[in-house]
Amino acid sequence: MIHVEAYFDDATNTVTYLVADTATQQAVLIDPVLDYEPHRAALTTQSVDTILADLRARELTLTWVLDTHAHADHLSAADYVRDETGAKVGIGAKITEVQKLFGPVFNARDVCASGTVFDALFEDGDEIAFGSTAIKVLHTPGHTPACVTYVIEDAAFVGDTLFMPDYGTARADFPGGDARTLYRSIQKILVLPPETRIFVGHDYLPKSRDEVAWESTVAEQKTANVHLQENDEEAFVAMREARDATLQAPRLILPSLQVNIRGGALPPAESDGQTYLKLPVNRI
Repeated sequence: MIHVEAYFDDATNTVTYLVADTATQQAVLIDPVLDYEPHRAALTTQSVDTILADLRARELTLTWVLDTHAHADHLSAADYVRDETGAKVGIGAKITEVQKLFGPVFNARDVCASGTVFDALFEDGDEIAFGSTAIKVLHTPGHTPACVTYVIEDAAFVGDTLFMPDYGTARADFPGGDARTLYRSIQKILVLPPETRIFVGHDYLPKSRDEVAWESTVAEQKTANVHLQENDEEAFVAMREARDATLQAPRLILPSLQVNIRGGALPPAESDGQTYLKLPVNRI
């Protein structure tokens, strides 16, 4: 049996999940966040340190840090958590496509588009040993080419593919994204048992709701997701593409991508010993 603890990051509207196998006290951490203040380029670890303190207080052993994709809206704390705990870092195998897309954008010569900065790259259908249970990997691209969903017992951690039913679905206009592919990935999630718990990667608190939320079910997504009610692929693609055309780039897309294609690590220090994040002009 698993226990899921959620941590909401107000600065990026991101939800990080600490999932514990109660039989063995092993745990995995999904989509951890580094604190980044863009006006001063100030990077801290306060949020993820709070989670690690909880991990230690509960005497859990962290075995994996799992990112659902290379996020464009927050910096991953995966590399930091690996250094602090010895846990392995995993992500979907198609991260190599994202590295190929964005490595040149930042002239990131240290980035080898082979995913070697991660300890494991997961393919669709892979199973990851986890305590007394296992984590099943579903490749669910569309938002990005590398998006995966992690299914652990009755829980599915879907990243940005689905949001809460009253908010809808992920954008699909990033390089390598595709609205039609997104629709088909959503169908892979919705064929899971109706009682399957859906844990989303973000909540942006629509006006109809007073409190942030991150958990629904497959049944609720089918009956109430505002972007899926027509149950028609062509209608979804038209809606998603029209909506995406109105959206601005995420506030932290530039620092996030150049860190996240490195597995949460910063770029190498330059000759003065200082680390720099780049702002490639007119490239995004």
